[in-house]
Amino acid sequence: MDSPTKEKTRRSFIKTSTAAAAVTATSIPRKSKAFEGGSEEIKVGLVGCGGKGTSDIRQVLGVGGKVKLWAMGDAFDQNAQNKFKQLSNDRNKEKLDCKDRVFSGIDAYRKVIDSGVDVVFLVTSPGFRPVHFDYAVNQGKHVFMQKPCAVDGRGCRMLLETNKKAKAKGLKVGVGFQRRHDARYIDTIKRIQDGAIGDVVSLRAYWDGNTPWTRPRREGQTEMEYQIQNWYYFNWLCGDHIVEQHIHNLDVCNWVMGSYPEVAQGKGGCEVRKGPDTGETFDHHQVEYVYGPKWDGPSVRMHSSCRHIRGVFNSVSEHAHGSKGYAIISAGKIFDNDGKEIHRAQGRGSSEIAHKTAFIDAIRNNKEFNECDNGAMSSMTAIYGRMATYSGQLLKMDSCLNTKIDVFPYDADLNWDAAPPVLPDKNGKYKRPIPGQTKVI
Repeated sequence: MDSPTKEKTRRSFIKTSTAAAAVTATSIPRKSKAFEGGSEEIKVGLVGCGGKGTSDIRQVLGVGGKVKLWAMGDAFDQNAQNKFKQLSNDRNKEKLDCKDRVFSGIDAYRKVIDSGVDVVFLVTSPGFRPVHFDYAVNQGKHVFMQKPCAVDGRGCRMLLETNKKAKAKGLKVGVGFQRRHDARYIDTIKRIQDGAIGDVVSLRAYWDGNTPWTRPRREGQTEMEYQIQNWYYFNWLCGDHIVEQHIHNLDVCNWVMGSYPEVAQGKGGCEVRKGPDTGETFDHHQVEYVYGPKWDGPSVRMHSSCRHIRGVFNSVSEHAHGSKGYAIISAGKIFDNDGKEIHRAQGRGSSEIAHKTAFIDAIRNNKEFNECDNGAMSSMTAIYGRMATYSGQLLKMDSCLNTKIDVFPYDADLNWDAAPPVLPDKNGKYKRPIPGQTKVI
């Protein structure tokens, strides 16, 4: 089967609707400060003080050179204060200078970004990412944001528009796809692209694992507080686990192809998560993606599976099948068609640390570093996979990117007493999507 041309695919996906231009601010952002030769100190801000945000900060403070944590913020004051205390006991505690700049509230991101930081790490629940990214870029800040970068088409359009401003300013933008900085992945995928398994004819991607945490509802807690604390189970905050977790595997497949799938259909539902404490998301998704413009035309197909069900077969992996062999990409192994291993990639160490090191080095030495467009489009790959499973329809990427149905409430005044975009029924349960009935475009 023939692979789609990369340029044609790229053009069709980066195309955005005229409405997207109105989503982001049109003001010219301030120039970002330059860091010459590594002699100046880089002030870092953290927005989102969960486990991932704390891990990111520990890594960036450990990359060496003059880097300090200047400000941190979280929607919940207890989270911000607890993480500040934890970081104050770390080996890099001398790099903390944020005691008087620990902020809280839904608007904490503004306080962190406006505090005098040079770089901001955006690690809140992903629904907020496009808004936070736009504000940071308008203020002339370098940005490292965790994946996924959005939860709907409008969010992805916002990211692409905002990134035009970031590029014009020379701002560095990192996105948390650490596999792209993993030596084994880099070696394996380069060999695949160089023809080690012949022409790629199909791909498989899995994130089949267990249901993550839930946090019980507390007396006196508003619905907004409850949902933000349990963000993993609400689409306006998380995008469902196909977007929040499985995006890593989908991004690897996009990396192999050098493009993004254009058509998808899928199935999904909620087999075991039926209580009021697991929100509105599915517990399994199965998607067939097509790297090609037509469902029944020349294409490479990627079969995608993710689920949160205990006691079943699990796998977090990516696989490529070609005319001359196959690769277990996640293991760094390549085989010929007889099953003989012909290459095993080497390389150890933390890909996340390598990622942060490259990001800071790009800031210090003014190197090209902008991962946002891919972050937006790999996020969109996962999002429109979810749209396919929720609706049960055969969908095109371009239509999903330009959908008029928003998942995140971009135009709402978000505060602790406001009503979230989804509410429980009288029994405390949330309505889940129904394939064949749910509209996504």
